[in-house]
Amino acid sequence: MRGGFPVASSVGLAVLLFLIAPFAALAFATGWRQFHFISGDFAAVFVSVFYSLVALPIIALFGTPLAWWLARGTLRGKWLIEAAVLLPLLTPPLALGILLASLYGPYGPVGALLEKVGLLLTNTAPAFVLAQIYGAMPYYVITARAAFESVPRELEDIGLTLGKERWQVFLAISLPMARLGVAAGLALAWVRALGEFGIVLIIAYFPHGIPVKLWVNLEDSGLSAVYPLLWLFFLVALPLPLWLGIASRRRGIF
Repeated sequence: MRGGFPVASSVGLAVLLFLIAPFAALAFATGWRQFHFISGDFAAVFVSVFYSLVALPIIALFGTPLAWWLARGTLRGKWLIEAAVLLPLLTPPLALGILLASLYGPYGPVGALLEKVGLLLTNTAPAFVLAQIYGAMPYYVITARAAFESVPRELEDIGLTLGKERWQVFLAISLPMARLGVAAGLALAWVRALGEFGIVLIIAYFPHGIPVKLWVNLEDSGLSAVYPLLWLFFLVALPLPLWLGIASRRRGIF
């Protein structure tokens, strides 16, 4: 048994190197002397960041009750709801975009009704937000659920015995104790929203966000035109989720 730990460490180190190698290679692949941004790069960053900040409160508002209910609910057939949350994660993003277009597009049953009131969910800002919400919501729900499950039930039960309503216990005990994990879930959802490509490609190709602009740069100008925008994406998107993820692990939330 003792001899197994070095083996596990060696395998773990090999996997770690495998995971970080492409990111390390990026530093050598980038042509630093010709480093420059392409027209529209900063506009794409603004589009992705701005609309993701619109999507994030919606994700939190509707995803938090679902995450808490999955963590504490005892409804029969709960596994069906859990499967419904996992379903978007198990479906290729491009296929999800097609499914959303079939429902919310101009020829879809919901999209046709919304178009009558002036809301078009194809190649518009609302369509972009819809794609980000659908792509990021499951990640937030799963992460927030794990955070709520880490809260001791005994503390919640004490609050109930003191005459507090369930929602009061949630606000006073559950949410504060799970706040770091919930924040990590929001940060993860934000990165997923920023980086969503497959769904956006189908229903919100315009306005160009970061992922689609990376694709356009690659198609129009080659691989060298992708690296500057890719560096900018890492700079904008990764620091907060990485910090929150590490902090959550140190607090034993995940």
